[in-house]
Amino acid sequence: MKQLNKWQSIVLMCGGALMVVGAGMAVLGKLAAGGWLFLVGSLLFGAMQWQQTYEGKSVVVRRLRRIMLTADVLLVVGGLDMLESSYGVARQWFLDNVHNGSMTYITYIYNKWVVLLLIGAILQVYTTQRISHELDKEAKKR
Repeated sequence: MKQLNKWQSIVLMCGGALMVVGAGMAVLGKLAAGGWLFLVGSLLFGAMQWQQTYEGKSVVVRRLRRIMLTADVLLVVGGLDMLESSYGVARQWFLDNVHNGSMTYITYIYNKWVVLLLIGAILQVYTTQRISHELDKEAKKR
């Protein structure tokens, strides 16, 4: 995989740190501020992972990379859902346009950021470990 330069690596690490701080703040009751930090962090983190391209021919690494990018999208959507749970922007639309809107909103939107964050984090850890293993295996074949 293409290595990030010094500045891209710093942005990646800052994005990861912002996600951790934002998630911690959200859990401790500061959902609005935590949501903004998490969203910015996930955007930075995801953008830098999109910059890491893979030029090799391994189907396994390509598949794992697609899963990793899907996890990035889940983390960004989780950040948006944190903000939605805090500000309730879409709630009125659900109340006006959906049958049993309040229950539908609570069932599908409100505080579901926890699930998105958990799935995204698990996929990130899994794909990072597996990609590293596959790249080491590929390097040994050369």
